[in-house]
Amino acid sequence: MAEEVKETVVVEEAQATETPKEGAKKQFNKRNDKKFQRPVRKPIVKEYEERVVAINRVTKVVKGGKRMKFSALVVIGDGKGKFGFATGKSGEVPDAIKKAVDKAKRNMINVNIVKGGTIAHDTIGKFGASKVFLKPAPEGTGVIAGGPVRAIIELAGIKNVYSKVYGSRTKVNVVKATAQALTQLKEYKTVIALRQGGKEDVK
Repeated sequence: MAEEVKETVVVEEAQATETPKEGAKKQFNKRNDKKFQRPVRKPIVKEYEERVVAINRVTKVVKGGKRMKFSALVVIGDGKGKFGFATGKSGEVPDAIKKAVDKAKRNMINVNIVKGGTIAHDTIGKFGASKVFLKPAPEGTGVIAGGPVRAIIELAGIKNVYSKVYGSRTKVNVVKATAQALTQLKEYKTVIALRQGGKEDVK
């Protein structure tokens, strides 16, 4: 009996030493533990992948002297048959890239990609003194291209293709010539309909 009385006294003393504020704090923390947890940040998924092809420093001569700016050539694409390109100019490089990306998003181009991740037929694009030749390749070949041509083809989602650049290698002209070559691609049904005199009931 004496031992039981001692235990009850010890428990009562422990309860007495715990202030009501501490007990309230414990209950408050238990109830609102989830509210104080940091939210898990979800990774930001970009709609289009970006690739900077060229950055040039341009100078404008004015009455007070020279004004220096940066010009950026950017290519964007979703890898599923859509791509775009544009140039942006600003006093800082990041601002120039941002301007080019915004402008490219407003001028997207669709590409017809056939089975095997290649193009339907040979095509040639010309702009200025640059000429770009594209040819379909069998599956497993990869992208046989370099520089600006590779940037457009990969971001457009083409997996297998041959390419060759003739004439001027100016990056802006090569990009525009490649875009022209890709816009000239036609579907199989469209070509057959043209050969048959404009008949649309082609299977």
